[in-house]
Amino acid sequence: MFANLTGWHLIIILAVVLLLFGSTKLPALSRSIGQSMRIFRSETKAMKSDEAHAEQARPDSTSSDASGGDLATPPKEPRPASNS
Repeated sequence: MFANLTGWHLIIILAVVLLLFGSTKLPALSRSIGQSMRIFRSETKAMKSDEAHAEQARPDSTSSDASGGDLATPPKEPRPASNS
């Protein structure tokens, strides 16, 4: 769709944007877009690192099966000794 855009097309698009927003609002607009991109990148990086930490903290399913314990039943607690 955008493969046929040439330099003239981009100049026309920039002129239309300049006419719509005005020269005084363009720096503020570009600054807010830059801040939004920075926030988005930092949040995606944080999500990826949280995912990596969660995978490291998650126990391996093969090691719990190898112990022979049944995961559905909790382990039995020892009975207190009676003094009689």
